[in-house]
Amino acid sequence: MSEHITWRDVLADAAVRLSNPNEARWLCEHASGLDGAEFTAAFDEVPTTAMMASLDAMLVRRLAGEPLQYVMSRWAFRHLDLFVDKRVLIPRPETELAVEHALSLLARTDGPARVVDLGTGSGAIGLAIASESYPRDVEVWLTDVSSDALDVARANVATLGRLGSRVKIAQGSWWSALPADLAGTLDVAVCNPPYIAVGDPEVAADVLEWEPHSALFADDDGLADLQLVIAGAPEWVREGGALILEIGHRQADRVMNSMREAGFGDVVTHRDLAGRDRFVVGRLSAR
Repeated sequence: MSEHITWRDVLADAAVRLSNPNEARWLCEHASGLDGAEFTAAFDEVPTTAMMASLDAMLVRRLAGEPLQYVMSRWAFRHLDLFVDKRVLIPRPETELAVEHALSLLARTDGPARVVDLGTGSGAIGLAIASESYPRDVEVWLTDVSSDALDVARANVATLGRLGSRVKIAQGSWWSALPADLAGTLDVAVCNPPYIAVGDPEVAADVLEWEPHSALFADDDGLADLQLVIAGAPEWVREGGALILEIGHRQADRVMNSMREAGFGDVVTHRDLAGRDRFVVGRLSAR
């Protein structure tokens, strides 16, 4: 490499190749190992051969259409920097609101608490709750039917350091993943299940091509997994405990009705960042 080629030059070239200055900056920062102001301060430094090889490989993948998050193997979710790859869904900004709802509900309870993130994928929701509820005594369970997804979640648990001791992992389909002695003890259950109807024309092409379909699509017009989670919830959530579901924006009425039929009261819908119905929250009524 010419000693005259600096990160400033490399960044400019990447921006032209990608036709996206922001993505070029993120990939160059990732290849350099520097973020933000540190990378800006290194504009006139010469990248190493290894750095350029890493950047070139990422540019090829991105230009082939692979999502930026998978190319970088990382993405921000609230205060976390998560490892992600094609084994799990890419964490979305709207899902961060599920954490807000969970933390708000936990703030209304006293003493130790127990939370489950059903179908955790990368672990985003559960790990954010474990991190942000500290120093409150909160035990967080992460479950998923996919062993591949749980391998990703374990890698992200490790980044929490000592807070990772608050997190437990179990494999299985929805509630069946949990140990039997947890029945009736959960203060908050959060679930972002597959809720897209098979064949939905609104699904973006890159999502359809790259992200795991098992985490996206469900039968019965996208409601099959939501109904399974709702049906099993009364056995696991304590009286007065809460169920938080992320849903498709056209599913609110049906999901709310199903939760009421399952014994949940105070059932409400919350909107996402785009103003669409995205979460249904309810508390399990006394039996």
